[in-house]
Amino acid sequence: MRLTIIGSSGSFPGPDSPASCYLVEADGFRLLLDLGNGALGPLQRYADLYSVDAVYLSHLHTDHCADMCAYWVARMYAPGGSKDPIPVYGPEGVANRLAEIYGLAPDPGMTEVFDFHELTPGEFRIGPMTARVARVNHPVDAFGIRLEHGGVSLTYSGDTGSCDSLVELARDTDLFLCEAAFHDHVEHPKDMHLTGSEAGDHATRAGARKLLLTHLVPWNDDDITMTEARSTYDGPIELARGGQVREIGA
Repeated sequence: MRLTIIGSSGSFPGPDSPASCYLVEADGFRLLLDLGNGALGPLQRYADLYSVDAVYLSHLHTDHCADMCAYWVARMYAPGGSKDPIPVYGPEGVANRLAEIYGLAPDPGMTEVFDFHELTPGEFRIGPMTARVARVNHPVDAFGIRLEHGGVSLTYSGDTGSCDSLVELARDTDLFLCEAAFHDHVEHPKDMHLTGSEAGDHATRAGARKLLLTHLVPWNDDDITMTEARSTYDGPIELARGGQVREIGA
């Protein structure tokens, strides 16, 4: 599997990155993990818009799904006619939520170009990849996902506070793409996001082989986030940056 970081900014787009969006490729199949504010533009540097085969939305906060509205326009009004529906996986109510954001009536909403599937915990197939999802700790219905293909694995946290189910999902994963939106010793809402040290702790408990920190809020100091993560995890750590490409397991 190949991972390309399209956007890694947390909560809102930053000066150098759109909000959350990650492109996963396996055997020619292209899957988007989230499509947050501002991500559709830079996505086009790495993939033709009509070559995307499926979209997974970890939850329905706009920094993870807002550009689905722009993508609906691109697919619905494409030159030569609307594009065939592609699968979109998301929490309960995903179809109505996206229609509401754009101001569409629920019927047909966006169903002419998106084939919506509501997530429940468990395992299923997305193209050539085996996907397993589990609920994580966030104020709205939210899921983490583990993707496996060709003997390697990628686990993506989505947005979450401290969460044992995420540790189990990431058990022995080759690459753990984990949010780290908060800093230690700063007052912040509980059960919403991880700090750098909490992300590192989750990676250590899971036995993850590599940790890639994401959902980096623009007003935070990323060096502090990295220092916090290094205090609880001694494996390889990087900060997610737009344009990074990682071959999973390499």
